[in-house]
Amino acid sequence: MPSMPSMTNLPNLSVRGINWPHLTACMLVAATAVLLCFGALVTTFDAAMAVPDWPATYGHNMFLFPLADWLNGPWDLFLEHGHRLLGAIVGIMSLALGAVVWQSKSSTAVRALAAAAVLLVIVQGMLGGARVLLDDKTVAKVHACTGPLFFAVAVAIATLTGRQTHRSIPSLPAARSAMGLVIGSYMQLVAGAQLRHLDAAVEPATFHWLVAFHLIGAAVVAGLATGAVFYSRPENPPTRRWSLGILLLVGCQVALGCAAWVVSWGLPSGWLPASWTFSEPILARSLWGATVVTGHVVLGMLILGASVVLAIQSGGLSPTSTPRPLTRPAVPRPSDHPPKRAFA
Repeated sequence: MPSMPSMTNLPNLSVRGINWPHLTACMLVAATAVLLCFGALVTTFDAAMAVPDWPATYGHNMFLFPLADWLNGPWDLFLEHGHRLLGAIVGIMSLALGAVVWQSKSSTAVRALAAAAVLLVIVQGMLGGARVLLDDKTVAKVHACTGPLFFAVAVAIATLTGRQTHRSIPSLPAARSAMGLVIGSYMQLVAGAQLRHLDAAVEPATFHWLVAFHLIGAAVVAGLATGAVFYSRPENPPTRRWSLGILLLVGCQVALGCAAWVVSWGLPSGWLPASWTFSEPILARSLWGATVVTGHVVLGMLILGASVVLAIQSGGLSPTSTPRPLTRPAVPRPSDHPPKRAFA
Protein backbone atom coordinates (compact mmCIF):
# COMPACT_ATOMS: atom_id res chain seq x y z
CA MET A 1 0.00 0.00 0.00
CA PRO A 2 1.62 3.32 -1.03
CA SER A 3 2.53 5.66 1.79
CA MET A 4 0.93 9.06 2.14
CA PRO A 5 3.14 11.97 1.03
CA SER A 6 4.46 14.18 3.79
CA MET A 7 3.31 17.76 4.15
CA THR A 8 6.69 19.06 3.03
CA ASN A 9 6.42 17.17 -0.26
CA LEU A 10 3.16 18.84 -1.25
CA PRO A 11 3.87 21.71 -3.65
CA ASN A 12 2.64 24.90 -1.98
CA LEU A 13 0.52 22.72 0.29
CA SER A 14 -1.97 22.47 -2.56
CA VAL A 15 -4.44 19.63 -2.14
CA ARG A 16 -7.02 19.25 -4.91
CA GLY A 17 -6.05 22.65 -6.26
CA ILE A 18 -6.29 24.50 -2.93
CA ASN A 19 -3.51 26.97 -2.23
CA TRP A 20 -3.51 26.68 1.56
CA PRO A 21 -1.06 29.52 2.33
CA HIS A 22 -3.15 31.90 0.23
CA LEU A 23 -6.47 30.68 1.66
CA THR A 24 -5.22 30.90 5.24
CA ALA A 25 -3.82 34.39 4.64
CA CYS A 26 -7.11 35.58 3.12
CA MET A 27 -9.02 34.24 6.12
CA LEU A 28 -6.58 36.06 8.40
CA VAL A 29 -7.10 39.31 6.49
CA ALA A 30 -10.88 39.00 6.85
CA ALA A 31 -10.67 38.22 10.57
CA THR A 32 -8.24 41.09 11.13
CA ALA A 33 -10.57 43.50 9.35
CA VAL A 34 -13.39 42.55 11.73
CA LEU A 35 -11.00 42.86 14.68
CA LEU A 36 -9.96 46.35 13.59
CA CYS A 37 -13.62 47.36 13.27
CA PHE A 38 -14.22 46.27 16.85
CA GLY A 39 -11.08 48.09 17.96
CA ALA A 40 -12.26 51.28 16.29
CA LEU A 41 -15.63 50.97 18.03
CA VAL A 42 -13.89 50.43 21.37
CA THR A 43 -12.07 53.73 20.91
CA THR A 44 -15.14 55.56 19.61
CA PHE A 45 -17.21 54.58 22.65
CA ASP A 46 -14.27 54.83 25.08
CA ALA A 47 -14.86 51.21 26.10
CA ALA A 48 -11.25 50.10 26.61
CA MET A 49 -11.62 50.03 30.39
CA ALA A 50 -15.02 48.31 30.38
CA VAL A 51 -13.15 45.19 31.54
CA PRO A 52 -10.60 46.28 34.17
CA ASP A 53 -8.61 43.03 34.34
CA TRP A 54 -6.51 41.12 31.80
CA PRO A 55 -6.17 38.44 30.47
CA ALA A 56 -9.21 37.43 32.50
CA THR A 57 -12.63 39.03 32.11
CA TYR A 58 -14.01 39.92 35.53
CA GLY A 59 -12.15 36.97 37.02
CA HIS A 60 -13.35 34.49 34.38
CA ASN A 61 -11.21 32.81 31.79
CA MET A 62 -11.60 34.92 28.66
CA PHE A 63 -13.09 32.01 26.71
CA LEU A 64 -15.35 30.88 29.58
CA PHE A 65 -16.97 34.23 30.37
CA PRO A 66 -20.76 33.64 30.51
CA LEU A 67 -22.26 34.19 27.10
CA ALA A 68 -25.47 35.69 28.49
CA ASP A 69 -23.52 38.24 30.53
CA TRP A 70 -21.56 39.23 27.45
CA LEU A 71 -24.48 39.51 25.02
CA ASN A 72 -26.97 41.03 27.49
CA GLY A 73 -24.52 43.22 29.37
CA PRO A 74 -23.57 46.86 28.76
CA TRP A 75 -22.60 47.94 25.25
CA ASP A 76 -19.04 48.82 26.22
CA LEU A 77 -18.56 45.37 27.80
CA PHE A 78 -19.82 43.75 24.60
CA LEU A 79 -17.31 45.73 22.54
CA GLU A 80 -14.26 45.23 24.76
CA HIS A 81 -14.80 41.52 25.43
CA GLY A 82 -15.61 40.92 21.77
CA HIS A 83 -12.42 42.74 20.82
CA ARG A 84 -10.45 40.43 23.10
CA LEU A 85 -12.05 37.28 21.71
CA LEU A 86 -11.41 38.39 18.14
CA GLY A 87 -7.82 39.23 19.05
CA ALA A 88 -7.33 35.71 20.39
CA ILE A 89 -8.83 34.22 17.22
CA VAL A 90 -6.55 36.34 15.03
CA GLY A 91 -3.58 35.26 17.13
CA ILE A 92 -4.41 31.58 16.64
CA MET A 93 -4.94 32.12 12.92
CA SER A 94 -1.56 33.88 12.70
CA LEU A 95 0.14 30.88 14.25
CA ALA A 96 -1.70 28.61 11.81
CA LEU A 97 -0.60 30.77 8.89
CA GLY A 98 3.00 30.66 10.07
CA ALA A 99 2.88 26.86 10.29
CA VAL A 100 1.28 26.49 6.86
CA VAL A 101 3.74 28.88 5.21
CA TRP A 102 6.79 27.25 6.75
CA GLN A 103 5.56 23.77 5.77
CA SER A 104 5.02 24.89 2.18
CA LYS A 105 7.43 25.84 -0.56
CA SER A 106 6.77 29.54 -0.10
CA SER A 107 9.42 32.11 -0.90
CA THR A 108 11.83 33.50 1.65
CA ALA A 109 9.99 36.83 1.62
CA VAL A 110 6.65 35.18 2.43
CA ARG A 111 8.21 33.16 5.24
CA ALA A 112 9.77 36.31 6.68
CA LEU A 113 6.42 38.10 6.51
CA ALA A 114 4.69 35.16 8.21
CA ALA A 115 7.25 35.25 11.01
CA ALA A 116 6.75 39.02 11.29
CA ALA A 117 2.98 38.50 11.51
CA VAL A 118 3.38 36.06 14.41
CA LEU A 119 5.72 38.45 16.20
CA LEU A 120 3.44 41.44 15.61
CA VAL A 121 0.31 39.67 16.83
CA ILE A 122 2.10 38.70 20.05
CA VAL A 123 3.31 42.26 20.58
CA GLN A 124 -0.15 43.60 19.78
CA GLY A 125 -1.76 41.31 22.33
CA MET A 126 0.72 42.35 25.00
CA LEU A 127 0.13 46.02 24.19
CA GLY A 128 -3.61 45.50 24.50
CA GLY A 129 -3.14 43.93 27.91
CA ALA A 130 -0.77 46.66 29.04
CA ARG A 131 -3.25 49.30 27.93
CA VAL A 132 -5.83 47.83 30.33
CA LEU A 133 -3.53 47.07 33.25
CA LEU A 134 -1.79 50.45 33.12
CA ASP A 135 -4.80 52.45 31.89
CA ASP A 136 -2.31 54.44 29.83
CA LYS A 137 -3.23 56.56 26.80
CA THR A 138 0.33 56.36 25.44
CA VAL A 139 0.14 52.57 25.29
CA ALA A 140 -3.25 52.92 23.62
CA LYS A 141 -1.71 55.10 20.91
CA VAL A 142 1.04 52.56 20.22
CA HIS A 143 -1.56 49.77 20.21
CA ALA A 144 -3.57 51.72 17.62
CA CYS A 145 -0.49 52.10 15.41
CA THR A 146 0.64 48.47 15.41
CA GLY A 147 -2.80 47.14 14.46
CA PRO A 148 -2.75 48.62 10.92
CA LEU A 149 0.86 47.46 10.54
CA PHE A 150 -0.18 43.87 11.24
CA PHE A 151 -3.08 44.23 8.81
CA ALA A 152 -0.68 45.43 6.09
CA VAL A 153 1.59 42.42 6.67
CA ALA A 154 -1.37 40.03 6.44
CA VAL A 155 -2.51 41.65 3.17
CA ALA A 156 1.01 41.38 1.78
CA ILE A 157 1.13 37.65 2.55
CA ALA A 158 -2.27 37.07 0.96
CA THR A 159 -1.20 38.95 -2.16
CA LEU A 160 2.22 37.35 -2.53
CA THR A 161 0.82 33.83 -2.15
CA GLY A 162 -1.80 34.40 -4.85
CA ARG A 163 -1.32 32.86 -8.26
CA GLN A 164 -1.84 36.15 -10.14
CA THR A 165 0.75 38.15 -8.19
CA HIS A 166 3.70 38.22 -10.57
CA ARG A 167 1.95 38.66 -13.91
CA SER A 168 2.10 42.46 -13.77
CA ILE A 169 4.41 44.62 -15.87
CA PRO A 170 6.37 46.62 -13.29
CA SER A 171 7.32 50.26 -13.85
CA LEU A 172 9.43 52.52 -11.67
CA PRO A 173 7.04 55.53 -11.41
CA ALA A 174 4.06 53.30 -10.63
CA ALA A 175 6.06 51.41 -8.01
CA ARG A 176 7.21 54.64 -6.38
CA SER A 177 3.73 56.12 -6.23
CA ALA A 178 2.35 52.87 -4.79
CA MET A 179 5.06 52.73 -2.14
CA GLY A 180 4.33 56.36 -1.32
CA LEU A 181 0.68 55.43 -0.87
CA VAL A 182 1.59 52.66 1.57
CA ILE A 183 3.73 54.98 3.67
CA GLY A 184 1.34 57.93 3.42
CA SER A 185 -1.80 55.96 4.28
CA TYR A 186 -0.07 54.35 7.26
CA MET A 187 1.15 57.72 8.54
CA GLN A 188 -2.40 59.01 8.25
CA LEU A 189 -3.59 56.16 10.45
CA VAL A 190 -0.85 56.99 12.95
CA ALA A 191 -1.90 60.66 13.01
CA GLY A 192 -5.54 59.69 13.36
CA ALA A 193 -4.70 57.40 16.27
CA GLN A 194 -3.04 60.30 18.08
CA LEU A 195 -6.14 62.46 17.60
CA ARG A 196 -8.53 59.72 18.72
CA HIS A 197 -6.64 59.01 21.95
CA LEU A 198 -6.23 62.57 23.23
CA ASP A 199 -7.79 63.73 26.47
CA ALA A 200 -9.18 67.08 27.54
CA ALA A 201 -5.87 68.06 29.20
CA VAL A 202 -3.98 68.24 25.90
CA GLU A 203 -2.36 71.57 25.02
CA PRO A 204 -4.25 73.48 22.28
CA ALA A 205 -1.02 73.89 20.29
CA THR A 206 -0.51 70.12 20.23
CA PHE A 207 -4.06 69.61 19.02
CA HIS A 208 -3.59 72.25 16.31
CA TRP A 209 -0.39 70.67 15.02
CA LEU A 210 -1.89 67.18 14.93
CA VAL A 211 -4.90 68.41 12.99
CA ALA A 212 -2.66 70.32 10.56
CA PHE A 213 -0.44 67.27 10.04
CA HIS A 214 -3.49 65.09 9.40
CA LEU A 215 -4.91 67.56 6.86
CA ILE A 216 -1.60 67.91 5.03
CA GLY A 217 -1.25 64.13 5.03
CA ALA A 218 -4.69 63.81 3.46
CA ALA A 219 -3.63 66.13 0.64
CA VAL A 220 -0.42 64.14 0.12
CA VAL A 221 -2.28 60.81 -0.01
CA ALA A 222 -4.79 62.26 -2.48
CA GLY A 223 -1.91 63.43 -4.68
CA LEU A 224 -0.21 60.05 -4.48
CA ALA A 225 -3.45 58.27 -5.38
CA THR A 226 -3.83 60.55 -8.40
CA GLY A 227 -0.24 59.84 -9.39
CA ALA A 228 -0.82 56.11 -9.08
CA VAL A 229 -3.67 56.35 -11.59
CA PHE A 230 -1.58 58.52 -13.91
CA TYR A 231 1.38 56.13 -13.91
CA SER A 232 -0.63 52.91 -14.13
CA ARG A 233 -0.31 51.28 -17.53
CA PRO A 234 -3.39 50.52 -19.62
CA GLU A 235 -1.80 47.21 -20.64
CA ASN A 236 -1.59 46.28 -16.95
CA PRO A 237 -5.28 45.94 -15.94
CA PRO A 238 -4.67 44.81 -12.31
CA THR A 239 -2.70 47.91 -11.30
CA ARG A 240 -5.07 50.10 -13.29
CA ARG A 241 -8.09 48.76 -11.40
CA TRP A 242 -6.41 48.94 -8.01
CA SER A 243 -5.18 52.50 -8.52
CA LEU A 244 -8.61 53.69 -9.66
CA GLY A 245 -10.22 51.93 -6.71
CA ILE A 246 -7.81 53.56 -4.27
CA LEU A 247 -8.48 57.00 -5.76
CA LEU A 248 -12.21 56.43 -5.25
CA LEU A 249 -11.64 55.28 -1.67
CA VAL A 250 -9.49 58.33 -0.94
CA GLY A 251 -12.25 60.61 -2.22
CA CYS A 252 -14.76 58.89 0.06
CA GLN A 253 -12.26 59.11 2.92
CA VAL A 254 -11.92 62.87 2.56
CA ALA A 255 -15.71 63.22 2.71
CA LEU A 256 -15.89 60.93 5.75
CA GLY A 257 -13.09 62.88 7.41
CA CYS A 258 -15.04 66.12 7.06
CA ALA A 259 -18.15 64.42 8.43
CA ALA A 260 -16.15 62.92 11.31
CA TRP A 261 -14.92 66.38 12.27
CA VAL A 262 -18.45 67.81 12.20
CA VAL A 263 -19.95 65.06 14.38
CA SER A 264 -17.01 65.33 16.79
CA TRP A 265 -16.34 69.04 17.15
CA GLY A 266 -18.88 70.87 15.01
CA LEU A 267 -18.39 73.15 12.03
CA PRO A 268 -15.01 74.95 12.01
CA SER A 269 -15.05 78.74 11.93
CA GLY A 270 -11.62 79.22 10.35
CA TRP A 271 -8.20 77.71 9.65
CA LEU A 272 -6.97 76.42 13.01
CA PRO A 273 -7.89 79.56 15.03
CA ALA A 274 -6.65 79.93 18.58
CA SER A 275 -10.20 79.37 19.85
CA TRP A 276 -10.10 75.75 18.71
CA THR A 277 -9.54 73.58 21.76
CA PHE A 278 -9.88 69.87 22.13
CA SER A 279 -12.99 68.50 23.80
CA GLU A 280 -14.38 65.00 24.14
CA PRO A 281 -16.41 64.20 20.99
CA ILE A 282 -19.70 63.44 22.74
CA LEU A 283 -21.76 63.61 19.56
CA ALA A 284 -19.52 61.00 17.92
CA ARG A 285 -20.85 58.40 20.36
CA SER A 286 -24.37 58.59 18.97
CA LEU A 287 -25.36 55.96 16.42
CA TRP A 288 -24.85 58.31 13.48
CA GLY A 289 -21.66 59.81 14.88
CA ALA A 290 -20.17 56.42 15.75
CA THR A 291 -20.90 55.15 12.25
CA VAL A 292 -19.17 58.13 10.64
CA VAL A 293 -16.12 58.22 12.91
CA THR A 294 -15.58 54.46 12.96
CA GLY A 295 -16.16 54.26 9.21
CA HIS A 296 -13.46 56.89 8.73
CA VAL A 297 -10.98 54.71 10.61
CA VAL A 298 -11.98 51.48 8.87
CA LEU A 299 -11.83 53.08 5.43
CA GLY A 300 -8.31 54.26 6.23
CA MET A 301 -7.38 50.64 6.95
CA LEU A 302 -8.86 49.55 3.63
CA ILE A 303 -6.86 52.21 1.79
CA LEU A 304 -3.70 50.93 3.46
CA GLY A 305 -4.48 47.34 2.50
CA ALA A 306 -5.31 48.27 -1.09
CA SER A 307 -2.10 50.30 -1.30
CA VAL A 308 -0.10 47.26 -0.22
CA VAL A 309 -1.73 45.18 -2.97
CA LEU A 310 -1.01 47.91 -5.53
CA ALA A 311 2.61 48.18 -4.41
CA ILE A 312 3.08 44.44 -4.88
CA GLN A 313 1.27 44.36 -8.21
CA SER A 314 3.31 47.30 -9.52
CA GLY A 315 6.60 45.77 -8.39
CA GLY A 316 7.32 48.11 -5.49
CA LEU A 317 7.06 45.37 -2.85
CA SER A 318 7.47 42.31 -5.05
CA PRO A 319 10.66 40.34 -4.28
CA THR A 320 10.74 38.74 -7.74
CA SER A 321 10.30 41.74 -10.01
CA THR A 322 12.41 44.82 -10.61
CA PRO A 323 10.53 47.97 -11.62
CA ARG A 324 11.87 49.68 -14.68
CA PRO A 325 11.44 53.22 -16.01
CA LEU A 326 8.74 54.06 -18.51
CA THR A 327 10.95 54.12 -21.61
CA ARG A 328 10.12 53.25 -25.16
CA PRO A 329 11.75 50.11 -26.56
CA ALA A 330 14.65 50.79 -28.87
CA VAL A 331 13.75 50.58 -32.54
CA PRO A 332 16.42 48.72 -34.54
CA ARG A 333 18.02 50.80 -37.23
CA PRO A 334 18.69 49.45 -40.71
CA SER A 335 22.43 49.64 -40.08
CA ASP A 336 22.07 47.27 -37.11
CA HIS A 337 21.09 44.45 -39.47
CA PRO A 338 23.35 44.42 -42.55
CA PRO A 339 21.83 42.68 -45.57
CA LYS A 340 22.77 39.09 -46.10
CA ARG A 341 24.94 38.36 -49.07
CA ALA A 342 23.57 35.88 -51.55
CA PHE A 343 25.76 32.96 -52.52
CA ALA A 344 26.27 32.23 -56.19
